[in-house]
Amino acid sequence: MPERKLSHSQLLQLARWNTPTIYNGWEQVTKHDAAQECFNLEETRDFMPQMGPMIGYAVTVVCEPGRAGHKKNAAAPRDYRKYVASVPGPKIVVVQDLDKPRVLGSYWGEVNANLHRVLGCVGTITDGAVRDVDEMTAGGFKALARRMCVGHAHSWPVRWDCEVEVFGTKVRPGQLIHADKHGFLVIPDEDQERLLDAAAFMDRNECDTMIAAARGSAGKSTAEILADLDGAAGCFGKAVHEKFGQKGEW
Repeated sequence: MPERKLSHSQLLQLARWNTPTIYNGWEQVTKHDAAQECFNLEETRDFMPQMGPMIGYAVTVVCEPGRAGHKKNAAAPRDYRKYVASVPGPKIVVVQDLDKPRVLGSYWGEVNANLHRVLGCVGTITDGAVRDVDEMTAGGFKALARRMCVGHAHSWPVRWDCEVEVFGTKVRPGQLIHADKHGFLVIPDEDQERLLDAAAFMDRNECDTMIAAARGSAGKSTAEILADLDGAAGCFGKAVHEKFGQKGEW
């Protein structure tokens, strides 16, 4: 299990911003390819957008609701719950559904969501389905998923505490994840300590430069507005370069 480098207070602060804002900070401090690594490459759907962002450490499980034979391992749910309980929270359950692209049953519903919530899990990311969405929401359990479905079919933990792949992105147990209606970001261990400062800086830099120029345009001519935007872009880039040695998107 990777070493945890952030305090609970820092996690709470990271959860105050949406995932794109966290990404904006992350791309300044990471050595990964911010154009195609560490985030979902396929579309996800947030079924509880009103709950806002979630952040937590990955616990992983693989299911295959379309195959009844997995239920022969009668001890699997109990052993899997022991694994989930053994990991400190907050936790996000990342579920790889082997039935995809077909969706035959949901690993999630009112009961399973509440069981995981009491074990310290704040939500799930699954490339399968969810059901009982209203009841899951009432239980305080957030879900990003491919779609909804009616039944659970033969949902059963097949294996757990292993690397999984969801929405085109690989996730290892213990990795820190930030997620909301835009998708999710799997934060590399080496980027965690600088993430909060970077995200806060980039958010403030946008407000001080580009957004301020765009919203302060009342009564100005088009030429004046364009000049303000050019100046703001220069100030934005200069601040990013001084802070991170990078150019920034503007």
